[in-house]
Amino acid sequence: MLATYATENHQSPAMSATAGPNGTLSTTLSEIISKAPSLKTTKILPLPNTTFSIPSTLKSLNSNPKFKPLLPAIHSSSSAAATSDLSTVDFTSTPQPSLKSRLCNGEILYGIFLCSFSPTLAEIAGLAGYDFAVIDMEHGYGGISDALHCLRAVAATRTPAILRLPESSATWAKKALDLGPQGIMFPMIDGPKSAKEAVSYCRYPPGGVRGAAHTIARASGYGIDTGYLGTVEEELLIMCQVESEEAVKKIEEIAAVDGVDCIQMGPLDLSASMGYLWDPGNKKVRDVMRVAEERVLKLREKGRSGKNGAGRGAYLAGFTMPFDTPVDLKARGYHMISGAVDVGLFRSAAVEDVKRFKTILVEESSDDDEVDREKDGDDKYWSE
Repeated sequence: MLATYATENHQSPAMSATAGPNGTLSTTLSEIISKAPSLKTTKILPLPNTTFSIPSTLKSLNSNPKFKPLLPAIHSSSSAAATSDLSTVDFTSTPQPSLKSRLCNGEILYGIFLCSFSPTLAEIAGLAGYDFAVIDMEHGYGGISDALHCLRAVAATRTPAILRLPESSATWAKKALDLGPQGIMFPMIDGPKSAKEAVSYCRYPPGGVRGAAHTIARASGYGIDTGYLGTVEEELLIMCQVESEEAVKKIEEIAAVDGVDCIQMGPLDLSASMGYLWDPGNKKVRDVMRVAEERVLKLREKGRSGKNGAGRGAYLAGFTMPFDTPVDLKARGYHMISGAVDVGLFRSAAVEDVKRFKTILVEESSDDDEVDREKDGDDKYWSE
């Protein structure tokens, strides 16, 4: 059996190779090098110490925090053994305040809901400057796999993501948390029992029932972030939605559950539960909303004035409505305000674009009719 070889600068006749025990070729490296002079001078150079730098063409972007590199810092070492040590990856080199810490600092956060599951729209939302993006698996069109693409898109813009689950269950929470969002939102929480269950879904045993896959999950950098277990429960933002008249009656008990960080008010479902599906701005609905808000705020204020000053109780989070602007929500004590939905933004822009074009056509048609009338008048004048 024959084997041939060729290099860019050297050609050689076929060289023979002996067959191995399984009929495969058996040729030593020394034989190849002896018959390939061009390979004799080839040197295998050691890799230099690993460094990262920003190209000059991108330096202008460095002033914008949205464009800071997201890659973990790689610490090089002269030790050969260190090149395969995962502990050399530093996930704390570029710390960014979490949503939870920003709320504790008294910030008012403004966000968007993403229902289209378009990574492009998710990325645009992040670059636009929203404080957070809620990837909505309850009313949006995607599931866990689709949410992952959106998570990566907003992560590239350094925008924190919250995953809203389709239902409150251990299975959905487990799969969502393994993706690594900063926050998780449980829908239709109707009492303290369901709130406690929701928190337990977010805690590893013995404090909860979350399944353990932190050695390979995206949330821990696929196991590279060895400090994940020590920080996840402290940094994860747990949000419970209060969306029914019955839940409002128990809202203080829900907000007092240890581990619940935010009460997300749901005005549409609340109005539906009260029989006003087509009229969410009804005065009766708004009155119930005000009562619920006041109870959450009083509980939080009570916790802040307590002995430990830890601020027991949850923050208020909510949606803007045509009759309830971001300014209105802020004035009533909301700390997390969602002002838009990606599908709604595109719908409004598309409808307005078509409307504008048709308006222009009508105006141009009116102008043409006026010109025709003037022309007819001139013809009549000259015909006389």
